[in-house]
Amino acid sequence: MTVGFNKLKHIVVLMMENRSFDHMLGGLREFNPRINGLTGNESNPDTNGTLVKVQPAATYQDQLVHDPDHHFPGTDLQIFGDQQSNGRVANMQGFVKSYFTQTKDVKLSHEIMNYFKPEKLPVLTTLAKEFALFNSWFSSIPGPTICNRAFAHYGTSFGQVGMNVFYIGKDIESIYGRMIDAGQTAKIYYYDQKSSTMEIVNLLQHQSEVFGQFSQFISDCKSGKLPDYSFIEPAYNDHPGPGGGEILASDQHPTHDVHEGERFIGMVYNAIRGNDALWASTALLVVYDEHGGLYDHVVPPACISDGFVAQAGDTGGMPFPFDRLGVRVPAILISPYVAKGTVVDGRVFEHACIPNTITNYFLNGDAKRTTREARSETFLDLLSDDLRPDDDIPWFEFGD
Repeated sequence: MTVGFNKLKHIVVLMMENRSFDHMLGGLREFNPRINGLTGNESNPDTNGTLVKVQPAATYQDQLVHDPDHHFPGTDLQIFGDQQSNGRVANMQGFVKSYFTQTKDVKLSHEIMNYFKPEKLPVLTTLAKEFALFNSWFSSIPGPTICNRAFAHYGTSFGQVGMNVFYIGKDIESIYGRMIDAGQTAKIYYYDQKSSTMEIVNLLQHQSEVFGQFSQFISDCKSGKLPDYSFIEPAYNDHPGPGGGEILASDQHPTHDVHEGERFIGMVYNAIRGNDALWASTALLVVYDEHGGLYDHVVPPACISDGFVAQAGDTGGMPFPFDRLGVRVPAILISPYVAKGTVVDGRVFEHACIPNTITNYFLNGDAKRTTREARSETFLDLLSDDLRPDDDIPWFEFGD
């Protein structure tokens, strides 16, 4: 057991919205060939059969004015192209055609292949270079926000593949319920009732204990009273700010401002980094719930089922037994005990890894879990024996 593992008292997960790995971090391959990013030769055919190559031309806002399809049928098209046979093979060749269903414009459909130059995302790029970047962290299902976030809270979506508000039974408790039942502390920090997590009704049964606003997260970091486990949600819409100003949506969901999301990630990081004792005892995972319909070149792998089956009426096609993962997303593990420039390769991660890691670390694995969660990876083995010196750790400065 490493020194970093022994020092750990707090685990924090910040889950952002709807961006793929290649879209946000694919350009980093230029600086480090160990990163499974983009060569620049990746392409997709448009509806006219013209091959559209990836381009480092993504912008912060208002480029993807038509929200890319990230529901199950649209994601299925993106992964498998327009193959119709039972023996179809995933090829990641349907992104441009899928975006055309939203834009109805061939030229605009090409924009789904744009990605960010690393220098345009200084916060995410710095964290990816400085700490542990996962080459293979996938969304848990090829579908939208709520069902993917359910995997982060329960290790399953209980057969759901869409955006419906749902109530689930008590056979498998949320990670927050597990922690509270065991005398541990856990909290979801959010902005308002637009929070996607609140749409999973079961979590409300511990509302007074589990939910706190983001301002409380900042104060809890300053006072050193952060819970054992924290899950942070960004702002999903614009909010009135102090002095008559405005706090912009920071979730990075198209077409919200990606730069505001950068500021938010940096704010969360700085809040932990600014308390020496907290920084030395905390692991922060920054991850995205799903790809938002944006291009990624890596084929999602098969996985063990969680025992549920979504019926054809919910998937828009064939029944789905939850036996393959969704599209790859950015994920970075941050701690002063993570070696600089770590690239996690050869292991497959997904959102069920989050409750599995928390359960194994704080509860000694003593909780009922689906087979999917129990057999998923954990990530605290990335903490090393060596505490990095303070002058080797970045700090983010933001203007007004």
